[in-house]
Amino acid sequence: MEDDSEHELILPPISDSDNICLPLSVNAVAKYWNIDLPMTEANKIASKYAGMNGSILIEGINLAERHGLSSLILHSSITELKQVIDMGIPPIVILPGLHDVVQHASIISGYDDKEKTIFHYVPEQKPSEEGIQVGVIPEKRFEKLWSEDGYLMVLLGPTDIISTLKSDENKTKSNRLCFESERLAIQKQTQETINSLEKAIQLNPDNSTALCLLGGILNEQNNSECVSFYEKSLEKNANCYLAFRGLGNFYLKNQQFDKSEKNYTHAIEINENRFGPIYKNRGYVRQQQNKMDDAKQDYRDYIKFTPMAKDRGMIERALNEM
Repeated sequence: MEDDSEHELILPPISDSDNICLPLSVNAVAKYWNIDLPMTEANKIASKYAGMNGSILIEGINLAERHGLSSLILHSSITELKQVIDMGIPPIVILPGLHDVVQHASIISGYDDKEKTIFHYVPEQKPSEEGIQVGVIPEKRFEKLWSEDGYLMVLLGPTDIISTLKSDENKTKSNRLCFESERLAIQKQTQETINSLEKAIQLNPDNSTALCLLGGILNEQNNSECVSFYEKSLEKNANCYLAFRGLGNFYLKNQQFDKSEKNYTHAIEINENRFGPIYKNRGYVRQQQNKMDDAKQDYRDYIKFTPMAKDRGMIERALNEM
């Protein structure tokens, strides 16, 4: 009988000083493969995004590729996740964020079929402590969280290992374009972002991520075509939190408060603590509909789920006056 310990990969600890400007997940996986990504090059990349909170995952992937690793970006499954772990590859997955962070990249370091749990790598932040910290998540809970962003998985490893994995080339190209499009959007290259996402959808019309991202770009322009892209994304992934949130934002801007509330509520039903500011938006929408008790509860939840909100004091004062 196979020992469950065989399903756990040991990744190196990462301290704050190791992760000044690199995506932490990419840095840790590169070190797992005994590759130290150069900080000078990473700092040069980071300088292009001055003032941005966080790092750009595709920049980290590109950096890792320039220094000997290959990559695959997939819409995956629990079964496939376990298979790559058993091959010795630590997968990076896209999971929901917390507070005011929409999403984040995490490393999965193993699993336990007997206990039905997934091991979530936690970086070592205190060099004085030995070993690594591992978060254990019930498998069903992890799968539900992972589904919100379409089971996205990034694999980094030596070319001879990554090349053995079977994948649909059009789908992997489509997925990579999604990550590249997010970088273009951050750089305010709007038309280039739209072109990239349209190409991603041509390569894979079922790519829920690309459909949602294109909806988001059109939403920023207050283009009503965003609605059809969000709806198509939801046809492919009914658990797409960001599509429901996007619809809520679009209808809010256009003062269709009943539709806005409905879509915000769908998003919150999927994940009630993913993104605190959604409660402030729904509170405003409910206030405009004179649903004052519900609005007050939403503002309280906004403070609860976004404890460091800059406008916390203003919201608390508004609550006292309602």
